[in-house]
Amino acid sequence: MMPNIDPKTLKTMMSRMGIKSNEIPANRVIIESNDKDIIIEEPQVITIEAQGTVSFQISGKVFERGKDQKVEVSEDDVKTVQEQTGIGDEELVRKTLEETNGDIAEAIIKLKQQPNEV
Repeated sequence: MMPNIDPKTLKTMMSRMGIKSNEIPANRVIIESNDKDIIIEEPQVITIEAQGTVSFQISGKVFERGKDQKVEVSEDDVKTVQEQTGIGDEELVRKTLEETNGDIAEAIIKLKQQPNEV
């Protein structure tokens, strides 16, 4: 922030210069690179548009996960997916959760799209 300028005045000044900013409600931001993923939980995401270019400012709790790092799948996650899909094969459910990096909702959708292997 600029010293001695309140946020409302700053926003007005930016607007006069043709700079627009908007906050985007987000639950999580994931930046995927070749060797790792950067995960930002509880993010505050702001878009800044100036001279035809859009920039993003992101702040929050940052975690890194290596691409070769195996995701921990809990028994509760496996049971939740089994209950939601009706699939009894624990190994299939666990494998799907690992493929989806522990994303329960994505695993459920993926399993429901497959022919049932109960």
